[in-house]
Amino acid sequence: MRAIHFGAGNIGRGFIGLLLSQAGYSVTFVDVNEALVKLLNERQRYEVQLANATGERVVVENVDALVGSNLLAVSEAILKADLITTAVGVNILKHIAPAIAEGIKQRAKLNLPPLTIIACENAIRATSQLRREISLHLTAELVEALDHFATFPDAAVDRIVPLQQHDDPLFVTVEPFYEWTIESRDWPQQLPFIKGVHYVELLEPYIERKLFTVNTGHATTAYLGQLKGYRTIQEAMQDKTLVAEVMQVLRETGDALIAQYRFNSEEHELYIGQIIERFGNPYLSDDIKRVGRSPIRKLSPQDRFVRPALLALQHGIDVQALPKVMAAALFFHDEEDQEALELKGHLQQHGVDSTITKYTGIHLEHPLHYKIKAHYELLNNKSS
Repeated sequence: MRAIHFGAGNIGRGFIGLLLSQAGYSVTFVDVNEALVKLLNERQRYEVQLANATGERVVVENVDALVGSNLLAVSEAILKADLITTAVGVNILKHIAPAIAEGIKQRAKLNLPPLTIIACENAIRATSQLRREISLHLTAELVEALDHFATFPDAAVDRIVPLQQHDDPLFVTVEPFYEWTIESRDWPQQLPFIKGVHYVELLEPYIERKLFTVNTGHATTAYLGQLKGYRTIQEAMQDKTLVAEVMQVLRETGDALIAQYRFNSEEHELYIGQIIERFGNPYLSDDIKRVGRSPIRKLSPQDRFVRPALLALQHGIDVQALPKVMAAALFFHDEEDQEALELKGHLQQHGVDSTITKYTGIHLEHPLHYKIKAHYELLNNKSS
C-alpha cells in the first residue's frame, strides 16, 4: 500500500509518517523544503526517538519525497496511492488542494477506486475543510460525483512534537504518547484499518475533548508561562501556581465537555491528569513561542478558548479561568509571528474592546467580554 503525506516536517515524519510506515505503507512525503526532499530521496529512511527514559529509536524505511511545487509529479504519484494524509497546518490546506484536485481528476479519467484523504490537523473537521478547498478546483460535474472517486474521513490527532535542532535534519524526537482518531463512517471497505489508529462512529466528542484539553491546556501553559518569563513549557510546569491555573482551565473545559457529550467525569479527570503529566515530560523541551504562536487562530470563535467558554455558559456553567487565559493571549509576543504582531498592532490602534470583539467574535455586551477585559486590565496593570 502507498500513502502520500503532505508535510515532511517533524510532525509529518515523527507521527503520521511513522504510524503509516509501521502499518505497512510505503510513504511519499510532499514538501516545499527542497533540501529535505532531496535528503529523503537519498536515504529513503530516517530515525524517530521517543522522549522517555529509554530513548528508544525507531527506523522508518520505504520513504521518498516530492517537491510540492511539481504539480505534475505529485498528481502522478496520487494515481498510484491508496491514501493521502496531511500535517501542514490548517491554513496551508488551501495551498495543497490544487495538487490533490489534479490527482483526483486523473484518477476519475481512469475510473480508479476511491482515494482516501485525511487531514491530520489541529482543527475541527479539517478533512471536511480540505474537501471544500479541493472542490474549488474541480468541475461542477466532478464535485457532484466526488464520492465515487474520493472519501474524506475526518480525524483528530494528538502527539507533542516540539521544535528541535539535530545534526541530522531527518532525525526527530517525539513524546511516547499519541492518539490518532478517525471517523469510521467514511472509511472505505476496501482499505484495511490503519494499525494503531482509533476508529469511532462519531468524531465530534473526541475532536473537542482533545482540542479543549490538550490544545487548550498547552496554549494556556504557553500564555501564562510567557507572562511569568518562562522559556519552555517544561520550565512553566515546574511552577505549582501556574499548574493549578492550567488545571482550573481544564476543569472548566471538562465541565463543558461532560455536559455536552456525557463523558464520564472520573475518566475525564484521569485524562486531564495524563495531559498535565505529558506537558511536564522532562525528556522534552518545548519552546513557549512554538506553542503560543498564531494567537489569532487560537482566539477565534470555534477554537480552544472561545468555543468551550461559550459551551460552558450554554450549559449554565460559570467560567473564570478561561477569560483570564484569553486575556493573557492578548499579551503574547513573538517578533517572528505575524499574528502576534497583528494582534499587538490592533490593540495599540483600536484598544482592548475592539480587539476582543474582532478576534474572538464576543461582542461588547456579552458577559464573557467583560470578564476578558477585566483580566486584561489587571494583567496590564501588573506589567506596567
